[in-house]
Parts: sequence; structure tokens; C-alpha cells
Amino acid sequence: MPLDQGSLSEALRLAQQSLTLSNPNPRVGCVILSADGREIGRGHTQQAGSPHAEVVALRDAAQRGDSTRGATAHVTLEPCSHHGRTPPCCDALIAAGVTKVVVATGDPNPKVAGRGLECLRAAGIEVELLPADHPVALATRELNIGFFSRMIRGTPWVRMKAAMSLDGVTALGNGVSQWITGEAARADGHAWRARACAVLTGIGTVLEDDPMLDVRQLPAPRQPHLVVVDSKLETPPAARLFQAPAQGHTRKIFIYCAVPDASRQAALEQGGATVITLPGPGGKVDLAAMLRDLATREVNELHLEAGHKLNGSFIREGLVDEFLLYLAPQLLGAGGSGLANWGPLQSLDQRLPLRFTGVEPVGDDLRILARVQGRDHFLHA
Repeated sequence: MPLDQGSLSEALRLAQQSLTLSNPNPRVGCVILSADGREIGRGHTQQAGSPHAEVVALRDAAQRGDSTRGATAHVTLEPCSHHGRTPPCCDALIAAGVTKVVVATGDPNPKVAGRGLECLRAAGIEVELLPADHPVALATRELNIGFFSRMIRGTPWVRMKAAMSLDGVTALGNGVSQWITGEAARADGHAWRARACAVLTGIGTVLEDDPMLDVRQLPAPRQPHLVVVDSKLETPPAARLFQAPAQGHTRKIFIYCAVPDASRQAALEQGGATVITLPGPGGKVDLAAMLRDLATREVNELHLEAGHKLNGSFIREGLVDEFLLYLAPQLLGAGGSGLANWGPLQSLDQRLPLRFTGVEPVGDDLRILARVQGRDHFLHA
């Protein structure tokens, strides 16, 4: 029987509904067809600890009163074969009596990584894995770029966000930056926060702006964790970031320092933060080590909203994967802050090559997505 492209595409659309929901689990969709080709079940992965896409789709079929014996399941990511927060999806598919599973792409998690497919085949189920260059396979990996990054590279996918004028100014010389872009762009920025596992900022932003850095301008089933780079542990225990936002029970606060201070650490931990000491050169936090540590804490996509100094450090150390930039149709002139305190370069060979992946109007502003060339190689390995 030829591939049902419609069911594959619908499974991908379902997976996209997990965008702000399933972290740190991957975004997965599933469509089940009966033996005679009717759709009898569909679903997408829910919040961590809740059912995965396959189980949701099987339950959907049961609620409709349809049998899954002899059915075909179309799933965007290889079904899990290990006990994590939930039982293995492979076991659920086998018990349901499906006879074929079409999988868009393999799971890079070392605990799965082909074992799910082997488990299904061992149970006598026909398994079809799409070619790596199939559009649904490519889109599935792109949708889960942070998960693939964490599993393959051992670091999150780092996305730097900034709002600026057309001449590249992110704040006036006196520090004023609210608001350079319009309301639509700000709401769009919150949507990108919502899809991230964690939002990162620096102590300079905490002291100057006292932000909460939560998702407020759209409904959010979960709040991203908050990460603060604070070399000397200067974060005030009364900072607004400690105020629990809506759905705040899911948010963790990680503060990375280079110079330990027992009394300050105790005060911050009393407020609910986890303090991690990772000293690097010059009394600064070791940013590369921090990314590796965040990966162990299940951070897939890291949304960086910081000032030009910390932005410059991330760029200088080669730690940024992608830029999310909002350009306002205005000029703010000289004397202000730019995107990053980086350089000066001595030759064009030192430049950071980017590739535009998206340019789109958002209200009166322009959203630009630019990816560092070669950073997404792991998606195609």
C-alpha cells in the first residue's frame, strides 16, 4: 500500500500543537487509520508526564468505538521504547494490535535511537521509516530542533532575540528601550518565549530592568524556566523574577555564578533559585559549560534576551545558533547600544556568516530569523 501523504501531513500538523506544551519532550503527532483506510484516531504529545501522541491517538480511537486491530499508525517521531515519565509507546501500539507503523524520523535520544523500531519489528509489526530528505521528516526534525540539539550535541539550541531600530539601535544612550517595536512584535516575541524550555538573561538586565521574563501576552500552558548569568551573585532576592507568574509552578530559576558567596546563595535559594557555580576566565561564568549543564537539566531551546555585553560574549564564544530580530521602521541615531558588544574585526574573514530562514512583517515591524551557517548540521547527519 502506498504511503498516505495526507495522514503524514496531518500528523505533522498535530505535532505543531505540542509546540508550547510538551517541553522537554519532543513535539510529536500521530494519526491512526483503520484496516480499511478510515481515520479512527489522532493525537499529539501532551505535557511532560502526560500521554505521548501515540497513546492519545489510541485513546481517541477507543472513545470513538473503533478497533485498532490491523490499523496503521502514522507518527512523526520514532515511538519510545523505554520507561521514562510514561510507559513505552511501543508497548501501547503492540497491545493495540496495529499491524503497521509509519515513522517520519528516528528518535535521537540514546535511550531510543532505533530501539523503538526494533521493538515494533520484533513484535511482527511492519515498520516504514521515511527517507531522511522526505519533507515531513525534515519538518519534524526542524520542529524539534532543540530536542535534537540536546540529544546529539549535548547543548540546547540557542536563539538570541533582540528588538532594534533600522539602524541597529537596541537602546538609547540613557538606557531607554521601551518600546522600540510595536505591540504585535512584542506579542510575537512572547510566542517565541513560550516555545522555549528556558529564557536566559544577564545580571545587567536584572538590575536595570527588573524583568519577570515570563509569557504574558498569550495563553501559555507552561512557563519557560529562567536562567540568569550572574558572575558575582548580585541578583536581589526581592527581584521580580522570583514572583511566580501564571502557571509559575512549572518554572524553575537557575542562577549561574563564577564567584561563590554562601550567604547570597542561601538567600537566593530561599527564594526558590538553584545556584550553580561555573567559573571561567576573567572571573566570568563559563558559558559553554553552562550550556552543557542546562542540557542535563532538559533544556532544549534556550531563548536569550540580554544586553549587548552578554550578547557579545555569546557571539564571541561561538555559542549562538540563531538570531530572532525585530526591526522597527525608525532610526534612533548614534550613541545608543547595539545588538552585541563584539569586535572590532580586523578583516571580513572574521565575520559571522548567517543564513536568512525567515523574513516576515509583524504589525508595523519586520521579523528576521537568521541562522548561523552550519549550526544545524546535526539535523541532516
